[in-house]
Amino acid sequence: MSDSISAEDDASDDASSEPALLYHVPIHEWDPSDQPREKLLKHGPTVLSDAEVLALLLGSGTRTSDGAISAVELGRALLQTYGSLHAVAQRKPKELTRTDGIGPAKAAKLTAAFEAGRRVESQRQQDERVQVTCPGDVADVYGPLMRDLDNEVFRVVHLNTANVIMGDYTVSEGGLSSSVVEPRGVFEQAILDDAAAVICLHNHPSGNPEPSREDIRITRQLVEAGETMGIPVHDHLIIAGTAHTSLAERGVID
Repeated sequence: MSDSISAEDDASDDASSEPALLYHVPIHEWDPSDQPREKLLKHGPTVLSDAEVLALLLGSGTRTSDGAISAVELGRALLQTYGSLHAVAQRKPKELTRTDGIGPAKAAKLTAAFEAGRRVESQRQQDERVQVTCPGDVADVYGPLMRDLDNEVFRVVHLNTANVIMGDYTVSEGGLSSSVVEPRGVFEQAILDDAAAVICLHNHPSGNPEPSREDIRITRQLVEAGETMGIPVHDHLIIAGTAHTSLAERGVID
């Protein structure tokens, strides 16, 4: 990015609220009304552009082969590389460090901040005891934690007799097959927690919400085992991005 960029060009993208021609100047030397932190404190976070939000998370600028750049310019570089704030949030630390000026420490800060956001969204649903009345109740709690994972994770949610979530247990990571999702692993912890019923869920990193043949086969196997154990499987949810699929609603579970 050169200093020849005009204010009109600067106003054409996400950084329209950011000062023109200042990206190579340390932020503390900007007019206070242009500094992201001061803008947030005075007007609230909604006035910040995505690049300014990233700048506050990064904490400082850095020096690259092209010279010193501000934290806002680093934020803009990330957005230009990945396309959006949501896309940046899905990247692993190692990927983030491919952007010039983003080292391991800054990548770790960003990753931790985005993970905090996911946990806040999930825990907001859990601040009160969640009674499951439909598949969406479970998806609201666990979707934020599972939708951006790049490997499959199989979880079991434990319910009490009132269908209130008691907790959950991760059975396997890395893939869904009979070798890693066995009835013993699913129900052993449920027995220890005195769960009255369980709901199984796993994610599809591909974003495809459709169940595979293996999903259906394992679901039926677990339902049968649950009947034997006296701990019914109420549902099996597939989390795929912001969407979810209920195998109970699909008729796989009676």
